[in-house]
Amino acid sequence: MKKVDIYTDGACSGNPGPGGYGAVLLYGRYRKELCGGYSLTTNNRMEILAVIKALEALKEPCEVTLYSDSKYVVDAITKGWVEKWKKNNWKRNKNDPALNVDLWEIMLKLLAVHNVSFVWVKGHADNTENERCDFLAREAIASGNLNKDLPLSE
Repeated sequence: MKKVDIYTDGACSGNPGPGGYGAVLLYGRYRKELCGGYSLTTNNRMEILAVIKALEALKEPCEVTLYSDSKYVVDAITKGWVEKWKKNNWKRNKNDPALNVDLWEIMLKLLAVHNVSFVWVKGHADNTENERCDFLAREAIASGNLNKDLPLSE
C-alpha cells in the first residue's frame, strides 16, 4: 500500500455560517491541495468533510496518516465514539442523537477502504501543513464561490 500523509482543517465564519474545508495530501514528491466551501454549515461539519474529501481523492487503497486539529474528529474515531453511536442507532446516549450522521456514514465507508491512523495536532501552533489547510479553508469561504448547503444537523 502507498503511504500518504494527509492534513485537514475546517473553518466557519459564524457557527453556523459560511464554512470551508482544506486538505493537503502528501505522497513522496507529490502534493495535492483541496478546498471548498458551503454557504451555511458548521465548523464540525467542515472538519469531517475535509477528511472525506481527502480520502475520496485517493485513487486506490492507501496507508494514511491523517493529521487534524479537530478533537471532535480525532476522538470520535480513535476513541470509538462513531462506532458506538452507529451501534446505538446513531444516538450518543439514551436521549441525545448523534450529529452529522450523514457525514460520519460516508467517512466510515472510506475508512473501510484505507488503513487510516488519526493524529491530533494543535491548531494554530506553527504546524506548516495544518496552517496551510486553515488558509485553504478560509480562502474557500472568502471566495464567495460557496456550494449549496449540506444538510445541517447541529
